[in-house]
Amino acid sequence: MKITLHLGAHRTASSSLQHYMRHNVAALGEAGIGVWHPRRTRAGFLSGVIPVAGRRNARAQLDRARGRIMLNLQAAARSGCAALVVSDENMLGAARRNLREKSLYGDAGLRLARFAQAFDGRVDRVVLSVRAQDSYWSSALAFAVARGHRLPEGRDLEALARGARGWRDVIADVACAFGGAEILVLTHEALASRPEARLAVMAARPLEAMPRAHAREWLNRAPLLGALREAVAARGGAPARLGEGADSARWQPFDKVQTAALREAYADDLHWLRAGADGLATLIEETGPAKAEAHPPAGQMTRGHRNGTQERRMA
Repeated sequence: MKITLHLGAHRTASSSLQHYMRHNVAALGEAGIGVWHPRRTRAGFLSGVIPVAGRRNARAQLDRARGRIMLNLQAAARSGCAALVVSDENMLGAARRNLREKSLYGDAGLRLARFAQAFDGRVDRVVLSVRAQDSYWSSALAFAVARGHRLPEGRDLEALARGARGWRDVIADVACAFGGAEILVLTHEALASRPEARLAVMAARPLEAMPRAHAREWLNRAPLLGALREAVAARGGAPARLGEGADSARWQPFDKVQTAALREAYADDLHWLRAGADGLATLIEETGPAKAEAHPPAGQMTRGHRNGTQERRMA
C-alpha cells in the first residue's frame, strides 16, 4: 500500500479537496484508493503526534500515536486499499501561528519530523500546494479578520511583505523530515479548482479514473470586502480601514510595493522549483490551456528534475 501525505497548505483549496474526497469515498474505495480526511484525523486519531501539554511525556505520546496509526494502516491494507491519501493541512502547522509570527510555517520541520516517525518511515509521497504570497497572506488575513482577528497595522503588513521565509524554506523542511519520500509541489493557481487532478497526482492514477461528483464545489473561500466590512462593523471596528473597493471585490491589504515584493518572492520560489529544487522536490504544473481537461497522469506532467543525491544531501 502506497501512502501519500497531503499537507495543504492552508488557503490553497485544501477544504474543497477534502470535501471532494469525502463525498467520493465509496467510488474511490472501489478503485483501491483510501482517504483519511480531517473528520478522521482530528477526532483523536493523530492525537499525541504533536505533544499535548499536561499529559504524559512527549515520547510516550508519540509512541502511542504510532501504534494507533500502524493498526489503522494494517486495517486499510487488509481492506484492499492500494493507495492511501492522508489529507490534513494542520500537520504542516497553523495559519494563525503564521500570522502571529509573520512567517510561513516556522515550526514545520519539527512538526513533520514527528509525523514521519509516527508513520514509521512508511510515507512514500508528500504533496504540498503553494500559492503566490500576496494572495496567500491576503486570503489568510481576510479569513482571520472575519473570525475576529484584529485588522493588521502597517508594520504587520511590512513584516509579511519583507519576510525572509518563503515556500522554498518550507519545502526544504518537508524534504528534511521525509528524506526517503517523493516530494511533489502543486501550484494553487493551476490546480485549485480541480480536485480530481490533484488527487490523480497524489494517488498516482490517471485523471480518467477519478470521479467527477462534487469536483466543482468550493469551500472556505476568503470573505469578500462586503462581508469583511459587516464583520468589522459588528464588533465596533472601523470598516473604513479595509480601504476602498466594491463589496464584491477581494480585499487587498498590501500596497503596490509590498505586493510586488511578495510576487517577486513567489517568482523566485517557482524558478527554484522549475530548475530542479536541488533535487529535493518535483513541481507539478499545467503546461497551458490545452491541457485543462486532458490532465496526464503523474510522471507525464511538467516537472523539475530529481537527482540521486537527495538522500546524501538530506543525510
